[in-house]
Amino acid sequence: LIMKFITILFTTLFLFLTIQSNSCTIVAVGKKASKDGSIIISHSDAGQDSRIFVVPRMTYKAGSKAPVYWGIQDATLPLDNDGKILGYIPQVEQTYKYFHSAYSQVNEFQLGIAESTTTQRHELVCTMENGEQIMTIEQAQIFALQRHKKAREAVQFIGNLMTEYGFLPSSGDGSETLVIADKDELWILEIFGVGAGWKKDSGKPGAIWAAQRIGEDQAIMVPNWSIIKEINVKDKDNFLVSKNYKQEAINRGWYDPKSGKPFIWQEAYTPLPVEYATGRFWLFHQTFAPNLKEWPDRFVKDNYFKGMQPYFQIVEPVSYYPFSIKPEKKISHQDVIAFQRSVFEGTIYDMTIYPQWMVPDGKGGIKQSPMATPFPDSEMRSVMEITYRRPIARHRGYYGMVLQIRDWLPDEIGGVYWVYLDNPYIAPYVPIYTGNLSVDESYKTYNPNAYDEKSANWAFDFVENLCRLRFQPMSKAVIKARAPFENKIFDKQSEIEKEAEKLYKESPEKAQQFLTDYSNGLMKEATELYVKLRN
Repeated sequence: LIMKFITILFTTLFLFLTIQSNSCTIVAVGKKASKDGSIIISHSDAGQDSRIFVVPRMTYKAGSKAPVYWGIQDATLPLDNDGKILGYIPQVEQTYKYFHSAYSQVNEFQLGIAESTTTQRHELVCTMENGEQIMTIEQAQIFALQRHKKAREAVQFIGNLMTEYGFLPSSGDGSETLVIADKDELWILEIFGVGAGWKKDSGKPGAIWAAQRIGEDQAIMVPNWSIIKEINVKDKDNFLVSKNYKQEAINRGWYDPKSGKPFIWQEAYTPLPVEYATGRFWLFHQTFAPNLKEWPDRFVKDNYFKGMQPYFQIVEPVSYYPFSIKPEKKISHQDVIAFQRSVFEGTIYDMTIYPQWMVPDGKGGIKQSPMATPFPDSEMRSVMEITYRRPIARHRGYYGMVLQIRDWLPDEIGGVYWVYLDNPYIAPYVPIYTGNLSVDESYKTYNPNAYDEKSANWAFDFVENLCRLRFQPMSKAVIKARAPFENKIFDKQSEIEKEAEKLYKESPEKAQQFLTDYSNGLMKEATELYVKLRN
């Protein structure tokens, strides 16, 4: 009875919690910038539908049409229902296997896609009501994963979809950025709308887009903001663009070619910068290239009031941050996981150090309240008069991933899709290999409006909500319990993959089944661990 009451209480708490729009962070690392030579891409705080499942290869009759859906991110729909059909595009006769979710992220050939909703000028906003656009970014990702093996081809394909069928925002009214990678190349693709009134038969492009190749020794981060700057259209090895990439800015008075100044893509199509972007720009560069420039000093040190002294804060332009960096130390997938778990500890953006969290210690002094949390909800912030700072890890982040792409292994083994559900600060990461044949039931069971004992997402979320009662000691206890589980996975990765390679030589299917059983077993174990923690 008590357990049932707690379940109802936390389900109700979730339903009434104020949820912000999706705010994804991308980190991408070239193969010469990573510790093991893999290309790494990541996507945190993805869409609501965290249910991950395998969509197998399919064949279609020549001349078939593929539906374009609105509702792919809706976790309340049945698993096989992607929502309302907005239109159709030509279907191919053979599609590839991919892993489906709100923002589908990888296929069987290690083609990977990470997404971040970005900010665009309000004049560029388009909706279903004010135009004929039908192509959402999540639908374009699915089409690309079903049809392509190469990143460059996928970039051009998605760009063409957007200009022909019209870019339709699906996460608020934002523009979109994708990082697309294969075993050889790493690209960033930025897409903006064309505003109200677009019609498909107008002959005009239904989107503005540009793409830039990321160097092999470079790393980038996208904090819901454009990062492409100058574009060299003559350098076709490193840039791809829509035909209106510059003209749209000229027509709207955002760039004057007679000014003598270079055309800066980032400046032309984005509004004035906001702190939720610059704070993450700063953290990424401070973490991975601390000596590249004199970055603003945002570490608190002994001055816990530093973040409350805005008069003295540096307000740097977005242009201060380069398109990409050569990291001072090689980056591993575990480094990216650690970055995804950041809550700005020890900086002016750390929401646990506000004076409002200080309470009497019973000895005539003060101490931090055990309730101090980096994830205060809107009601808590309102009551305590706390300013919201947008960390990398977020409560109700739904799900996210870090993807390793490795060219020295068979595709079935080379792609490791490290997935978390809910909040990465609390939840564990588990590996799914691109050759896996299925995903455990616990990771494809989730309805945000109905608690389910069989759902991994709900297991992790329940524990996180319990932590909110006394976040400081309880979150530490959860992380202590999680560490052995994850460390075992990291330590055994090489051993597991060597066994898979051995089996692959006998039969690729045996290797796939071995990795499927391994991953699915970890998913079950993770769910059981958090149910035990909850109880």
